[in-house]
Formats: sequence, C-alpha cells, structure tokens
Amino acid sequence: MTTPIRSGDLVRFGLLAAGAVVHREAVRRIESLRERTTGHGLLTDLTSLWIFAAALSVPLPLVFGLTGVVHLHSWYRGSSLYRKLFSAATMVLAPTAAVAVLQLVQPAGYPIVPQGPPGLVVLIGAGTVFWLVNYALVVGAMIMSDPLQPARQVLGNPSEQIVVAAALGLGVGFAVTLTFAPWLIAVLMITVFALHRALLLPHFQQAARTDSKTGLLTVGFWREAAGRELERARRLADPLGVLMLDLDHFKLFNDRMGHLVGDQVLRAVADELRSQTRPYDLVGRFGGEEFVILLPGVGTAQVEHIADRIRERISQLRVLVDSPHDRPATVDGISVSIGAAVRPNDGDEIDDLLLAADGALLAAKTAGRDRVRLATR
Repeated sequence: MTTPIRSGDLVRFGLLAAGAVVHREAVRRIESLRERTTGHGLLTDLTSLWIFAAALSVPLPLVFGLTGVVHLHSWYRGSSLYRKLFSAATMVLAPTAAVAVLQLVQPAGYPIVPQGPPGLVVLIGAGTVFWLVNYALVVGAMIMSDPLQPARQVLGNPSEQIVVAAALGLGVGFAVTLTFAPWLIAVLMITVFALHRALLLPHFQQAARTDSKTGLLTVGFWREAAGRELERARRLADPLGVLMLDLDHFKLFNDRMGHLVGDQVLRAVADELRSQTRPYDLVGRFGGEEFVILLPGVGTAQVEHIADRIRERISQLRVLVDSPHDRPATVDGISVSIGAAVRPNDGDEIDDLLLAADGALLAAKTAGRDRVRLATR
C-alpha cells in the first residue's frame, strides 16, 4: 500500500533537498579535481548520503524527487547528461531495495527509525543492500562500456568504499536529526564537508606515485616499491624478473601526427601493459617512451615468454586517436623492443638489474627492433 505524503514529509524533503544542493555547491572544486585524477575509473559519489537519509525520512516518491533534484543540479552545473541519467537510475533502484528491507520493521509511517538490536540489524541490512545495488550497477555498466579495462580501474579504490559506508552512516544521522532536532542539521553539515575532503586523500596519494600521462607508476615510486620486492625475494630466495621496454620509432608518431596523438598511443600501450601483467607486478613509466616492469617470482625460464607475449600484444594494438584533421584515425604498426634481466643471475641490486635489462634492450634494438633479448645471452 502506498504511504500517504504528509506535511511533515514535505518539510523533511525540503530540508534534505536544500542540504544536498548546498553540499554539491560547496564541493564543486573538490569534485572537479577528483574527476580529473580519476579519469575513466570508478568515482565515488556522496550523493548516497542524501538519498539514504531520504529513504529513512520520507515516502519513496519523495526519495525519487530528491534524486531528480540532486542530478538536475549536477547537470545544470555542467555534468555529462547521460552519466547523470544513469547515476539517477541507480539512485532510484538502490533506495527502492533499501526501503523493501526497512519494511521488515513494519513502520507505522515516516521517518523510519528502527529501535533496539533487531532494528539495528535491519538498518545495517538496508544500508548494505543500498550500497550493493548501487555499486553493482555502476561496476556492471563500466564493464559493459569497456570490457578490456583493468579490474583495478573498474572496482576503484577500496578506501573510497569505506568512505561510502561512513556516508551511509551519516545518512542515518541526518534521518535521526530530522526526526528529533532538525535545527542540528547545520552541525552535521560540517561533518559532511570534512568527509568529502577526506575523499581527496587517495587521489593525492595516487597523484604522488603515478605518472599523469599514462597512470603507471613514476620512476621514484617504482624504485621504492621494487626495493621492497627485492628484499622480499632475497628473504625467500625467490627469482625476480625486470623488463625494460622502448617503443620503436616513437618519434615518428609525434612528428607525423602530433604530440597529442603520441600521448594517446602512450596511454594505449600503458593500458595494454597493465592488462598483460598481474595485480602485484610493478609497471612504471621510465621516461619518454620507455617503460619498466618488475615481475616477482619470475625466473629465466618464464621471463622471455612473458616479454614476448607483451611484445606480440603491443604489435596487435589498433589505437583510435584524434587526428589533426578533426577526424578519428587508427594508429597501428606499433612495436616495442624489450630487454630482460633476472635476479640473481644478472644482479642482486635494482640498479644492477636495470643496467642489465637496459643492455639487453640495446641489443634488441641493434638486432632490428620489435624483439626480446635476455641479459644472460
């Protein structure tokens, strides 16, 4: 049976709508920075705070109304229309599922503030269902739009999901405050702004250790992480492979099609390197068109096979780029020369392994490019 909308529901709806718009306006610069650093990856949105609070505070039609207000405001401020339409759709399905769970406490009306341990279990269940439906829909859409993108990019930073859980908890706080002391919402807003700023921390950390052009590790962070892996390999007496890669004749791409096209080719190669390596391998940009990969647990018997597989996959790349003539163009014929070194045969320090791999890379280029050479041969 449909719950009738009362005057108190409209007051709570108005307060939530005003709070959501003020929140979105106050964090516009933060959101812009997060969008730039995330690129095409999963971007956590604290809109869920307001929608979950509404699911507890007002009948479902008003929850849908709040979803419309929030996303119309985002679109008005310049967000992509199709992305906001999809986001709004997820914020219709997620609260609908959450409200279905909340009905287990058989509420007499709104707001719904479950009481006692059983009520707490229902509240946690509703929050979990809300998060799961929203997260699953967003991740599923990203996979459908680009099935080849790395899983790490699709799933996003786990720390941001902890912030989402905190946002849902704040949503409960807003619902309770609206019920018993609406004037205290201004105090909770300070917590909301602080939570939103906390979302920047993973992005600052990511920016400090990743190359802005390719998203791969910077040389400095790669060396730091490689040093830790080397210590681990020594402790366990494990082998360790290092690959040095250089794009063949890359200057021709820049000279013929421009540096912006060259950057797109670099990003495509970087994406392919990520897709061809394991989650715990270290893939970095060494500078210019050179890349470096550290392969924990990989010895001489495997490293040549891995390197040749990567070389083959890069040779098959077809990169759709923006050409200088305003028409999309396809860049192919990309090739890479690879030098490989293995611990302990070629050295037991990172610098020694890099030097050996670089020597093997030079041998590969001298032998005609588009091939793999091992330091031990």
